[in-house]
Amino acid sequence: MRANSSRQKCRTIVLNNSSSIPHSLVIRCGSLSLQRHSHCLVFLMRRLSSFFLKSHHFPYKTLSLPPRRPHMSSRPRKIVVVMGPTGCGKTKLSIDLISRFFPSSEIINSDKIQVYRGLDITTNKIPLPDRRNVRHHLLGDFDPSDSHPEFTPSDFRSAASQAVSQILARRRIPFIVGGSNSLIYALLANKFNPDCDVFTQADSAFCKEQRYECCFIYVDVALPVLNQYLIKRVDDMLESGMFEELAAYFASPESESVRESGLRKAIGVPEFEGYFRRFKGEGWRSGDDDVEKKEVYEEAVGAIKDNTCQLAKRQVEKILRLRDSAGWDLKRVETTPALRAAVDGAGGRRVAEIWERQVVEPSVKIVKHFLME
Repeated sequence: MRANSSRQKCRTIVLNNSSSIPHSLVIRCGSLSLQRHSHCLVFLMRRLSSFFLKSHHFPYKTLSLPPRRPHMSSRPRKIVVVMGPTGCGKTKLSIDLISRFFPSSEIINSDKIQVYRGLDITTNKIPLPDRRNVRHHLLGDFDPSDSHPEFTPSDFRSAASQAVSQILARRRIPFIVGGSNSLIYALLANKFNPDCDVFTQADSAFCKEQRYECCFIYVDVALPVLNQYLIKRVDDMLESGMFEELAAYFASPESESVRESGLRKAIGVPEFEGYFRRFKGEGWRSGDDDVEKKEVYEEAVGAIKDNTCQLAKRQVEKILRLRDSAGWDLKRVETTPALRAAVDGAGGRRVAEIWERQVVEPSVKIVKHFLME
């Protein structure tokens, strides 16, 4: 036997796919001392370095990363919809929610009359100071013309969709707020036929598929209480300058340029038209001795109050159809106690407490749960 019977068998260090590597890189090391073994490793590493610095062909394919998904499409397109009849408190609630709890949000107006520029008191647009720096879209932005006299549901679907996309791109939350349910449906329905009014045509079927992931807050109120509140609101609007605003409107060429469309459909305009055509803008106030003028004025005010209450009733009927026929999951909050307190003349602090406890707090929970899903 040889003196070193524990001689190790030759070890072979071979790289994968050795057929494409020079034979000089296949190194066999026999029975080496620790010092010679280290020399062998140093030699190997040097040869490998010189090899990989040269251009060699490897038959293996380059690994490729999976394509990146578009950023927006990977995120749910969530929107909040605050709906309810006129006067129920939709606007106030949305401002409270955004300014205090969800500041990364913007409002898209869905009132088909408030989209028009002008008659801010008559159309009951929220005054700028009351917006609390919350950004609004489609509020007083549209100027009608003879060629485009009316802002249609199709117009709203297009304009509001663009606004929603822009808000989502800024990583903010769109709030759709307004009482025109035909506009809301036009925006949200996955399939929308502009030639078909699903609310008036009995044989029309609602589209149940929605374009967005929606949180519906239905601001509900008992109609008898709402009617009392609406009558009071009309009186408040007249005290705030509604009559003078309408007088200026009928004295301008604007009232003649586009008829039976746009702002001319706003409650208050057709009701007062007869008065202003007859008396040429002459106002009437308590104490005026002109009996005829007084009668025509009071008749117009009464018609405004009646038509406003009828509008609220129709809006509630449409909301219930969206719930029952379109299958919308409406989260109901009730403002009856708060509006009743306001009508009865309760102090502002008392009204605010009821509003906070019964309207704001439940709504905050609804929206938070929706956003966390």
